[in-house]
Amino acid sequence: MRWFVRGDIDGFFGLALDNLVQLLVIDALCRHVLGFPEEMVRGTVLPGAAISVLVGNLFYAWQAMRLARRTGRTDVTALPFGINTVSLFAFVFLVMLPAKIAAQAAGAADPARVAWQAGLVACLASGLIELGGALLAERIRRATPRAALLSTLAGIALGFISLGFLLRAFSRPVVGFVTLGVVLLTYFGQVRFRGRLPGGLVAVLLGTFLAWATGVAPVGTAPATAATWSPPVPVLGALREALSGGHLATYLSVILPMGLFTLVGSLQNVESAEAAGDAYPTLSSLTVNGLSTVAAACLGSCFPTTLYIGHPGWKALGARAGYSVLNGIFVAAVALTGTLSWIAWAVPVDAGLAIVVWIGIVISAQAFQAVPRAHSPAVVMGILPGIAAWGVLMARSGLRAAGVGAAGGRPLTEGVVDAFLGSDVWIRGGFALDQGFIFTAMILSAGPVMIIERRFRAAAGWFAVGAVLSAVGLMHAWRLTPQDAVMDLRPAWPFAAGYAFVAGLLLLAPWITEAEDGGHG
Repeated sequence: MRWFVRGDIDGFFGLALDNLVQLLVIDALCRHVLGFPEEMVRGTVLPGAAISVLVGNLFYAWQAMRLARRTGRTDVTALPFGINTVSLFAFVFLVMLPAKIAAQAAGAADPARVAWQAGLVACLASGLIELGGALLAERIRRATPRAALLSTLAGIALGFISLGFLLRAFSRPVVGFVTLGVVLLTYFGQVRFRGRLPGGLVAVLLGTFLAWATGVAPVGTAPATAATWSPPVPVLGALREALSGGHLATYLSVILPMGLFTLVGSLQNVESAEAAGDAYPTLSSLTVNGLSTVAAACLGSCFPTTLYIGHPGWKALGARAGYSVLNGIFVAAVALTGTLSWIAWAVPVDAGLAIVVWIGIVISAQAFQAVPRAHSPAVVMGILPGIAAWGVLMARSGLRAAGVGAAGGRPLTEGVVDAFLGSDVWIRGGFALDQGFIFTAMILSAGPVMIIERRFRAAAGWFAVGAVLSAVGLMHAWRLTPQDAVMDLRPAWPFAAGYAFVAGLLLLAPWITEAEDGGHG
């Protein structure tokens, strides 16, 4: 098999465009949401991410060529690889932003640096979970219902990805609607523009043109300097400092499930490739995946890498190994040479947000498509906590926009929280659900799956896990500060008792209930 074929061009445009959107989103969120200084983003975070993507892509291209040589085939396609979209948003909004807010409330001299260090810890821990889990991937997959994993992802995708960017699209409808139409036509309609132009490329180019025509672009002022070389630099000292800052324990309820999601998702992608005809070894594939994320953290990036979904699609386009090599080189060139600063100035996030909305939709749809039909109610249960957590984030942002909890504004008090009840908004329940909501989503989905299958003892086990996590403060424990409702690692006894009661009820179910006709048992 040759290193480069015609189909690699199509594959490159699709994969590289996806990674470019991730880089633009990282640049925008780090600077405008987290308040990172430009030199930190473009001199540390992006170069670290670029090297991790480059190394991973080169390995998976080599792995494809090795498989081709061993089997004598010429149609082997490399595993797609890049920045983990779901973890990107989860770490920004569920780890780094809360860390920044807490640091501001505590009067820290540099809240942005605290947020960056929290992100480094989350990224490193995620990579280590992937590395350790590579040996146990099959066992983890068998123990956790697919509905629990996919529905939890779907809740995050709907709230923190699709809904947030959909609001932005409706704020600037000329750019947002047109690019969304292109994505709907090509991605949903499974068609391609003449000349074999990828739909994502057309959406970004058209969105950029419309952004300039309507005044959305350029974004800010033009970069003061020409593109400059920004080599990656190890940040082991900052990482050691971050590990001693308590971030791991504080955000474990986000880090642990995100690492497990990435692990299981990567395993499923390896299986998907095998179903398409390319059988790759699980251990080495997942190990390199984890090592790339660890390397990213050591070089200053807060964003894990992962195997992407879509191998059968790239294979159908005729992509082989070359598209993976080109993608790695492109991402490295854009991030290491400072070119991204000019792209971010000329190409607003709005030009690519339709692709991000589509990613969230596909993740959500997969939660229903890849599970037995009878498990659909459990999928809905697992989606609800993620949407609720996004709603709580909107409530928090609204309070700060009104000056409540913001620097120099009114403090967030019990009276303010009670005022929500006047509009029938039970914000206290929202704050409780928000803390450790990823664990909650898994339990509220996995437990019902077992109940649907009438495996009551297994269902009781899942609710017992909820009782334990609540008892140690990893779920539902919160306290009010003048700035925010924050996680409080103390026992949430009412919730622990509630989960324990449900677990006991399920253990007694075989003796106190009887089956109805038409059940799923």
